[in-house]
Amino acid sequence: MSCGKTEGLIGGATVLLFNSKGQMKSGKQKLRLWQGKEADGSFPTSTPGKVPRHERGELERLEKLMNKYERGQIKSIDWLDRLMLKSLDKIKEQESSKHGSSHLFVVIDFCSFEHRVVFQESGANLFITAPIGSTNEFVTVWDTELGKTNPSENKQLKLARSLDRGIIDRDLKPSNIERKSIQRVLKYPPTRTLSGDERQLLWKFRFSLMSEKRALTKFLRCVEWSDVQEAKQAVQLMHKWEMIDVCDALELLSPLFESEEVRAYAVSVLERADDEELQCYLLQLVQALRFERSDRSCLSQFLVQRALQNIELASFLRWYVAVELHDHVYAKRFYSTYELLEENMIKLPPGVNGEDGFKLWQSLVRQTEVTAQLCSITREVRNVRGNTQKKIEKLRQLLGGLLSELTYFEEPIRSPLTPSVIIKGIVAGESTLFKSQMHPLRLTFRTEDEGSCKIIFKKGDDLRQDQLVVQMVWLMDRLLKLENLDLCLTPYKVLATGHDEGMLEFIPSRSLAQILSEHRSITSYLQKFHPDEHAPFGITATCLDTFIKSCAGYSVITYILGIGDRHLDNLLLTDDGRLFHVDFAFILGRDPKPFPPPMKLCKEMVEAMGGAESQYYTRFKSYCCEAYNILRKSSNLILNLFHLMAGSTIPDIASDPEKGILKLQEKFRLDMDDEACIHFFQDLINESVSALFPQMVETIHRWAQYWR
Repeated sequence: MSCGKTEGLIGGATVLLFNSKGQMKSGKQKLRLWQGKEADGSFPTSTPGKVPRHERGELERLEKLMNKYERGQIKSIDWLDRLMLKSLDKIKEQESSKHGSSHLFVVIDFCSFEHRVVFQESGANLFITAPIGSTNEFVTVWDTELGKTNPSENKQLKLARSLDRGIIDRDLKPSNIERKSIQRVLKYPPTRTLSGDERQLLWKFRFSLMSEKRALTKFLRCVEWSDVQEAKQAVQLMHKWEMIDVCDALELLSPLFESEEVRAYAVSVLERADDEELQCYLLQLVQALRFERSDRSCLSQFLVQRALQNIELASFLRWYVAVELHDHVYAKRFYSTYELLEENMIKLPPGVNGEDGFKLWQSLVRQTEVTAQLCSITREVRNVRGNTQKKIEKLRQLLGGLLSELTYFEEPIRSPLTPSVIIKGIVAGESTLFKSQMHPLRLTFRTEDEGSCKIIFKKGDDLRQDQLVVQMVWLMDRLLKLENLDLCLTPYKVLATGHDEGMLEFIPSRSLAQILSEHRSITSYLQKFHPDEHAPFGITATCLDTFIKSCAGYSVITYILGIGDRHLDNLLLTDDGRLFHVDFAFILGRDPKPFPPPMKLCKEMVEAMGGAESQYYTRFKSYCCEAYNILRKSSNLILNLFHLMAGSTIPDIASDPEKGILKLQEKFRLDMDDEACIHFFQDLINESVSALFPQMVETIHRWAQYWR
């Protein structure tokens, strides 16, 4: 290299075009210059551009990883990448200021190609290897056809699926062995990929399977959608197929299905769902908009049309879409649905109560204005120096002064958490805040019927994950009740109003940590509210049964969803004996504590049932097994809902959607029948409970440490 007008030599460096594996280098290559020397092109060279291994530090390691990242060899995770790039800049500054450097470097950017360029000597052999047997080392041979379509296999597949055979296929009936294979495939969970033989089998007998509604989603996975004629026949068959269930229609809205005809068919099936069922899936259906081919898709229009007929659906749809406007990749898609809802709602004629569409829309918009003011209050209160009492005084002062319009709204609005409830303002004297880092507000709202409702407002926490988990608790509670099993669950309402703010329904209750501190045991606490001298443990039979049922319900649900970080502060108990969980920062198997036990049971819960040998503990295990088998029947529904969340930016899902869904699938043990699952689940409970009492081995000891 030279510098300036007088052609003075700065230095030289040599770099090999191919690496040790015989692959051409790509991306940025940082070379150290040998100052005052011309580059030596001989081999080995006297001017190597590569920094010697013993001189490489942290910076060189990070630059190598950065090079891989820029070439797409390291998966991009938007939020993590931004943090990483900031940290990298700081490390560069620290390294350069710490060591300084007398060396000069030049960065060369090599071309990147779609396929790797491999070095090959002229002649027939790719590599000349030593004779077999003279060395134990592996010999690397580059297969130039790796990853390419095998033309003979492709031709055979085309012939086997030739549309000319359609007339013959209509009369084909599977043999007993083929029928068993088909039934086995139909039982696969929606997460499982079909093999080539399985796809061929379903295609071959597609006509005889048309009366089997479970087979449609599997058949549509077999279709070669790039083949126009095959795709056309598949769509025709789809419309003649036995009508599928709503659960299976959700699978057709997953990212696996790109065909607009298939997605439109799925929406037509969803039209059969009533409003209550639709609300169960609304969160996921909004997420599924990411997988649509256009901004104003059939799914978007369907959601808007149903929302116009039900103000609760409209309110939740507006919030779910508004929160996703922060996603810069799909903001336009979500804004299009938001706009469609607004355009159509303001055109609605006056209803029974005289409210026209414009007034309805304005009442929903005012929800956002109120949450913005609550964010402002939270910031003000946090900035107050002093103890919690001073912060509470500041909160009430703000509500009675500068923000007094919040105590009496000009126009009543619908509660964001429960849109059927009309709220008129905040009761300043009953409003307070919690002693925690984020200082969440606990607010009491006046309602139109002269009652009140209490909510918790949080600023600084991402409630989208809590919202998802509580939605799943609500759905599972519904599924259990449909089978006549009421486990006294408490699916309190949660609504994320942004990526770091939201509302939760306040349920009067106390944490187990508080209860044990003040009453020494759960039994003593329940005796205070529901005493019965003649009943076991001095508690009414109804209260004890409620406690046992709720413990069973949440034990099963937290196991299935892989809820982590359980401790006595996030297990709450109501006066009537209902136990429930809060704070779901870790899901799908993630846990900040090492060695989490499979079941989230604490010693005090078991003791309140009379210990591990009591009849009440046996009843608890019976409820657990019954609930587990009921929820296993709906495993496809739950897996489909999580699959629709695959594009979400919720942290525990976005980190690795595929891994999370597979972990969830594993919890259902779909390889077992109901009887085997009863034994499996009882063993899980026994293992977890044994860990709580001092008589077991090292692994059990580790599980016991979890609750300390």
